[in-house]
Parts: sequence; C-alpha cells; structure tokens
Amino acid sequence: MSNSFVRFKNPLTAIVLAYLVVGALYAALTPPWQAPDEPAHYNYVRYLAENRRLPVLQMGDYPHDYLEEIKAAKFPATMSIEPIRYEFYQPPLYYILAAVVYALFGGRLLPLRLLSVLLGAALLRVAYCIVKEVFPHREGLALGTAAFVAFVPMHVAMTAAVNNDALAELILAGILWMLVRYIKEGGRERRLVGLGVLMGLGLLTKATTLIALPLAPLAVVASDLVHRPSERLDAGTLRRCLLPLGCCLLLALPWLARNALVYGDLDILGQKRHDAIVVGQPRTSEWLARYGAAEVARRFLLTTFRSFWAQFGWMGVPVDERIYLALALLCLAAGLGFVLFVIKVFRRPNLLAPFQKSALALLALSFLLSLLSYLWYNAKFVQHQGRYLFPALVPIGLAFSLGLREVLARKGARTMAVLFLAAALILVVKGLATRDFNRLSIVALGGGALAFVAKALLPERYDDIAFALPYVGLFALDLLCLFGFIIPSLAP
Repeated sequence: MSNSFVRFKNPLTAIVLAYLVVGALYAALTPPWQAPDEPAHYNYVRYLAENRRLPVLQMGDYPHDYLEEIKAAKFPATMSIEPIRYEFYQPPLYYILAAVVYALFGGRLLPLRLLSVLLGAALLRVAYCIVKEVFPHREGLALGTAAFVAFVPMHVAMTAAVNNDALAELILAGILWMLVRYIKEGGRERRLVGLGVLMGLGLLTKATTLIALPLAPLAVVASDLVHRPSERLDAGTLRRCLLPLGCCLLLALPWLARNALVYGDLDILGQKRHDAIVVGQPRTSEWLARYGAAEVARRFLLTTFRSFWAQFGWMGVPVDERIYLALALLCLAAGLGFVLFVIKVFRRPNLLAPFQKSALALLALSFLLSLLSYLWYNAKFVQHQGRYLFPALVPIGLAFSLGLREVLARKGARTMAVLFLAAALILVVKGLATRDFNRLSIVALGGGALAFVAKALLPERYDDIAFALPYVGLFALDLLCLFGFIIPSLAP
C-alpha cells in the first residue's frame, strides 16, 4: 500500500488524541445518569467505596416502575438513584478500580466517567497491535481498525459512562492479542500462564470475557498446526490447552465460590439471581405471543443496527433517519467488500500465510461467540441493544477496514458504482409503478454511485486518503450526535 495514509509521524497517536477529546466531551456534557445502567454501576462503586465489602444482589434492587419514572423525568435532582442497584451481581475488578477514583474525587461523576475514557484509549492501542500482528505490512488496516473502535458514536458514549464495559473490552482485546501472537510465534508455557492470568482477570471483570475460554485451547492447537505441521497433536498439546484454563480458574475461583455460597443453587455468576429480580423487564416469549416472530425479528434487526451505531440515553434518543441510511449504505459497501476479500482468499490459497488464516479464523470465531451470546440473551429478554456486540468490536472493525479497502480499489469501486446505480434505478422503476417514490434512498444510492465513480477515476496515490475519509466522517458524526441529539434531547 502507499504511505499517504501513514505519512504523519504518529497517526495512531492522532487517533487516540481525537478519541480522548471526543470522549472527554461526551463524559463532561452528557447529562448525569443518561447512559444505560449508569446509576446501577455508580451505586456499586459507591457501596464498595463506602462499605469496603462486596454488595449482594437482592429482591427489590431492580425497581422497574421507579426506574421508568425517573427516566421519564430525566433524572432530576429531587429523585434519588439510590434504589437502582441491579448491577450488584457483577464481578468486582472494575468497581475496585473505580472505588479508588471515587474516594480520590469525593464520588464525583465526571472522574469516574473519565476513567472509562482512559480505558477506552488503551483499547485503541491494543486493537492496533492485534491487526498489526496479523498484517504487519498493512499499516492502514491497523489504523483503520483502531479508528473504527474509536469513533463508533455509541461506543464513544458507552466508554464515556460509568460501567465495566471498557475494562472488559480492554482485557478481552488483550487476550486476543496474546492469542494471535501465540499462533504467530508459538512460545514457552510461561506465556500461557500470563494468558491464563489475563483470562482470570477478565472473569473478575465481566461475563462477556467468557468467550475466551474456548478460544485459548483452539489457539494452542492452531499454533501447533502452524509451527509443527508434520507432527501429531500429543499430550503436550493437551497440557498447553489446559494450562491457561487452569490458571484462569485458579484466579477466579474465590469469586465463583463466593457467589455459589451467597446465591446458592450453584449460581457462580449471579446470573440466576439477576434474572429473578429483574421483574418487569419485557420477556421475548411475551413479545413473540403479542407481535409474532416476523415482527419481533424485524424490530430486533432494526434496533440492533441503530443502537450499535447511535441510539443514546436509555435507548430513547435515536438520530435522524438520513444518518441511519448513510451508515447502512456504508456498512453495505464495507460488507460487500469483505465478501470480496474472503472470495479472494479462497481463490488464491497463497495470498495469506498459514498463521494469518488461523489468526483471522480466531478473530472470526470471537465475533461469532459474542453474537451467539447476544442472541442467547435476547432469547430470554427483549434486549435489542447493539452495544452488546462491542466485545467483538475489534474483529468487526478489522472486517470493516478490509472490506473498505476492497471496494475502494479501482476494480471494487467500479463494481460498487454499478451496484449502487442499479439499486437506485430499481427504486425509480418501483416508484413509477406504485407512484410511491423513496426519494431519500434513491438520492443516497445515486450519490453513492457517483462517489464510487469518482473514486474509480482518481489516481491510486489518493487511495489512502479515500480510505481515511469514512473514519473522519465518523469522528464528525460523534460531534454531531453529542451536540445535535444527546444534549438537546437529554438535558433536564
């Protein structure tokens, strides 16, 4: 690739600084408690800091009617957030760190939010390093993945709030980085001990990191196949598979045993107690009976997409439909480009080295496990919130960057121009037949076709500038969402 995208001395530093600026703005200007579950997370931190012992989730900690009332009133100072305690079952690591900040700054909200912003900044560096391990000579992909993680507006909003998500994502990304490096380089067993320790810290942070448990042994097997292809898997392979799992369990065992004693019924994660106390939260079975499978599926897909990108507050602040349409077309283009990349990999077996194929398969599996976890959660409760896919944001960002590269190449741009123009013409013909024109979609598709035509005509030296533009657009969208939607809609 050309070097125009990486001509700056420290482009990753520029991305991190830009994220810190926008993250700090979100932290400072988003009205108090106007982020999903923030009061419940804050109350956990406060309880730990003031009582110096772990809380226990009990009946009544999810006051559904009161929660709906205080949300509708936009969390006025006259209504206390103290009864909102339904996150008390969460693992303690993040809350221990946050309790220190709470004590240092007298419990003020902004410093706790800025702690999450700093954890989010660290995540960008790890995301960059993961992709750099897989594609050491394609700097743009690593920068693009880091920029994607940095500037998805909803992710900015969540990493500028009080919650354990940013730390969990950082630890999970660290685990993926270690697994990718292990596949690439192999290594001594002490590296697997470090991996197990990090996995244990993940379990002490949030259950979303559980997806690392199957990934670790698979990475060990993949490494043996890459570095010892002529040898059979043996007892040494099994020992290496079990080593990180054993270290992880040893570190997390006191917490798991404590939960089993406190909640009973072998509820080692506190999940059964949580499910029992969230009375009033809509259940998927109820929605299926009321709306039917087709309507529930439609709502699930639509809300998941919107809330992955930009649906703020407690899911009550969507953005303009034109923004969602532009994001949908961007995702469509990147998605088709990723399909073209996968096809190219299958057609040209030597395009990627064996370790690259194994590492990409591992990242794809991590996404699939996060997706299955999201679907499993929604099989019980109506939780159509795309932010639950953020543990997979690094593989999603890499796929987005790979796809974007493909469609911005000259051949890919020509293909996309034809597809977008054909789609616009189909809508025009449909409008003529039904006298119902979807003008917004027609204009958007036509504009996309013209943009791809222009890209196909540009000299290749501008490829990296074109690649950077969508990420710059996401940064601008972050600011638009904050000042155009969050503040006006959520200010008391």
